[in-house]
Amino acid sequence: MATFLYKLGRLTFRRRRYVALIWVALLALAGFGAASASTATSSSFSIPGTEAQKAFDLLEQRFPGASADGATARVVFKAPDGEKMTDPANKAEVKKIAGELKSGSDQVASVTDPYTGNAVSKDGSTAYVSVSYKVTSMELTDETRDALEDTGHAAQKSGMTVEIGGDALQAVPETGATEVIGVAIAAVVLVITFGSLVAAGLPLLTALIGVGIGVATITALANVLDLGSTTSVLAMMIGLAVGIDYALFIVSRYRAELAEGREREEAAGRAVGTAGSAVVFAGLTVIIALVGLAVVNIPMLSKMGFAAAGTVAIAVLIALTMVPAMLGFAGKRVMGRKARKAAEAAERPDAKPNMGTRWARFVLRKPVWVLLVGVLGLGAIAVPATSLEMGLPDDGSQPTSTTQRRAYDLLSDGFGPGFNGPLMVVVDTAKSSDGKTAVQQVSDEISGIPGVVAVTPAQFNKAGDTAMITVIPKDRPSSTETENVVHTIRDTGKDITSSTGAEVLVTGSTAMNIDFSQKMNDALLPYLALVVGLAFLLLMLVFRSILVPLKAALGFLLSVVAALGAVVAVFQWGWLGSLFGVEQTGPIMSMMPIFMVGVVFGLAMDYEVFLVTRMREAYVHGEEPRQAIVTGFRHGARVVVAAAVIMMAVFSGFIGSSEQMVKMIGFGLAIAVFFDAFVVRMAIVPAVLALLGKRAWWLPRWLDRVLPNVDVEGEGLRKQLGETSEEDADGAGRGGDGDGGRKLVGV
Repeated sequence: MATFLYKLGRLTFRRRRYVALIWVALLALAGFGAASASTATSSSFSIPGTEAQKAFDLLEQRFPGASADGATARVVFKAPDGEKMTDPANKAEVKKIAGELKSGSDQVASVTDPYTGNAVSKDGSTAYVSVSYKVTSMELTDETRDALEDTGHAAQKSGMTVEIGGDALQAVPETGATEVIGVAIAAVVLVITFGSLVAAGLPLLTALIGVGIGVATITALANVLDLGSTTSVLAMMIGLAVGIDYALFIVSRYRAELAEGREREEAAGRAVGTAGSAVVFAGLTVIIALVGLAVVNIPMLSKMGFAAAGTVAIAVLIALTMVPAMLGFAGKRVMGRKARKAAEAAERPDAKPNMGTRWARFVLRKPVWVLLVGVLGLGAIAVPATSLEMGLPDDGSQPTSTTQRRAYDLLSDGFGPGFNGPLMVVVDTAKSSDGKTAVQQVSDEISGIPGVVAVTPAQFNKAGDTAMITVIPKDRPSSTETENVVHTIRDTGKDITSSTGAEVLVTGSTAMNIDFSQKMNDALLPYLALVVGLAFLLLMLVFRSILVPLKAALGFLLSVVAALGAVVAVFQWGWLGSLFGVEQTGPIMSMMPIFMVGVVFGLAMDYEVFLVTRMREAYVHGEEPRQAIVTGFRHGARVVVAAAVIMMAVFSGFIGSSEQMVKMIGFGLAIAVFFDAFVVRMAIVPAVLALLGKRAWWLPRWLDRVLPNVDVEGEGLRKQLGETSEEDADGAGRGGDGDGGRKLVGV
């Protein structure tokens, strides 16, 4: 592979004008497609194979035109002190507002009168008007939302407290100014790392072009593929981080080749042939992790993974082609004056060892202590993960400053905590001999279940073969008690089905959340096995070793569990919550663990591949195992540290998002990169390699003969260029107990 990429690097360097023109044309084409496409709506949410989804599909079929997936709003009224909502003046005002809501937009499907729909609390202090819409929340027009909000504001003039809940006011998440700050920090880190504005600007420019193409393409195809509004945010977050890092690796190696006296075209070829190989395999691990999200079998999550994986693939192609082309345009300016002086000083025999060299030597002196401190430290941080509570956010997790949260609290105070999470029981009587009797039995059985406070009369469809029953639990939607109620209803429904033939299904937002969380839990281990297994095989090809990939996987598990512990401490327990803008603690999103496993594993392998590939390269070319560790850190530590800080800065920029999901993902990924890069890869990895010695690079002879050698360390390239010395040849021949018969793939 190194030979093929070497030729590609030289070609793109020579044909830089054509390469740059092609990428700019692709950016313009994607931008035109995005500008021409209609605004993205929220992705349709479905959980195939669950009871809640089956019930939802049955409702769509048996109750046509009911707009079961349409947006909803609850306009909640609280009477002034000493008054009741049943007082004539307040009653007249509410009826007036209900009429205005119905005529305020042609997107409104129905508006319920609280006085005929049993929507007044027992003490008479609270009432609400339910509004159903014909379209989803993201398809509502600004005029419809404005009409809803204006009606609520006008109602407040009567002296009543008026708040609006529901998903009708849900908007496309905003990332805020912190995203720009993250990119600015990345720019500062690049300038410090390279000591040249030109060299620092190249990774930023190429990464922005790659992300621009990826996000514009997602935007153009959003409605066609039902990608949703948050998909582009995820792709931007990951694409920007890896795009900068991959370009950083190439530019750093290019400058190192120039410092050794290579011509510019030759330096570009060697940079792409060596660092580019690491970029390819690092990118493949990220893509495997993101595409692997499809095994969860939740369309929304799968589409997010595929879209982000496509953006990562573009970042890899940009790094291999456009970066060397831009290096051709940059000329000698890529090496600043200070950088050239520093490179010359580093080559002197009496040169002071750099920080990476000093750190590696420290770890080699005390590997056991470094290993213990790293493992025990991350283990302690991971402790909160044992208290993990999962769920999906609702209005109760909104900041108290929002009208949605205040409406949620008013309903809880007036009608009980469970009123915000009603359960919808669907009874299919098509196979029952006496449907009405079966439905009545269902209602009676559910009424006697502990934790149920109300059961509404059944509502039949026109055909009379399906009934809907609304059940109000006693406790809040995300509580364990409500989850137990759902399971009890389902168990009761099975007994009724066996005796009457009527099928009983439970759905609604609360039941969907419970089923979603269960599906996430069930998929975690298979997903982990798939992703880690494929990446293990990939890393075995890269490093020609069994223990190095195993160590990489175990280190990743340690860092991701520690990161999950930090997420629980901040977002569930509230530790330092105000520092990260967490106004309301609550359960961790159900998709967070599996999402962190996928994304963090892919990103963690970036540093593993880049840092350990340098060590492998030195070892194959004749150095002793401990010296190879020092060499790897001397050349790679500075770049890995810079890449990690950049990635952390980019992810941290999304903590300022208005969307709780994006905020949590941004924090989780940033802290995971910190743990993995600085604790696992920079401390635990060299400590383990020092303790293993030559055994780290051991590969059975039979497996060495079976596996193709993809030549990431550039051995084949050095041979082709006629630079392999006897020492290198000897080193290559003893690359482990089983590294004798090495063969190269024909690239």
